[in-house]
Amino acid sequence: MRVAALYHTPANLPALDAVLEEMRGSAVDRVVIGGDALLGPMPRETLERLLALEIPVDFVYGNCDRAMLAQLAAPDADSVTYWGSASGNPIPEPHRSRMRWAAEQVRDHEAMLASWPRTARLAIDGLGDVVFCHSTPRSETEIFTRLTDEARLVPIFDTIGASVVVCGHTHMQFDRMIGHTRVVNAGSVGMPIGQTGAFWLLLGPRVELRRTSYDLERTADLIRATAYPHANDAAQALLQPPAEAAILEAYSKAELT
Repeated sequence: MRVAALYHTPANLPALDAVLEEMRGSAVDRVVIGGDALLGPMPRETLERLLALEIPVDFVYGNCDRAMLAQLAAPDADSVTYWGSASGNPIPEPHRSRMRWAAEQVRDHEAMLASWPRTARLAIDGLGDVVFCHSTPRSETEIFTRLTDEARLVPIFDTIGASVVVCGHTHMQFDRMIGHTRVVNAGSVGMPIGQTGAFWLLLGPRVELRRTSYDLERTADLIRATAYPHANDAAQALLQPPAEAAILEAYSKAELT
């Protein structure tokens, strides 16, 4: 079995379509969506595209998925109790308005989003048992990177009995050993850090870190044409991703919190 792992789209439909097109030539048997697929400018269209795939799709939830559900469940913006942040504190604007808007676009699918699990486990040829989670197997908000001290991570990953764990959350691909467990970050399909393109994984019988090119300028124009709050800022972030070094430094202050 060959599995494509797609993390953090986030409702960037042209990026997703580019990956799906490349995936069709890779004999993929199954897709795992590793969370944070819908918080972006084209959430309804993105979800419809994923649900229409002709091969099985497994979803696991990410912090943004849970935060969108919290928006839908709250009677008003002041009543929201979950923001998907590592600290648990409310997130600043413009992220709040984006989250509220995206959540409303998929309100008809609220029950389905609520049914997504935290982890999925698949037996993949050549790799053995592979666990998929958004951040770590115990949390969708914990932050760790390729630079995080291994000793802090071994108790989290070596107790789950998997040969490989696939994660995301930080938008940067990596492939490292943590104790006896191979931990691979799928990166981000729709909003990567440090580089442009759509990043994903192909699993079985080995691990392949993939990067798919697509038309960024056209996508930026499509984003600007949506009703997504602060769409211009989102388009610009796609064209000029944040520098990896700066984000690694920021994440180092929030690791495993």
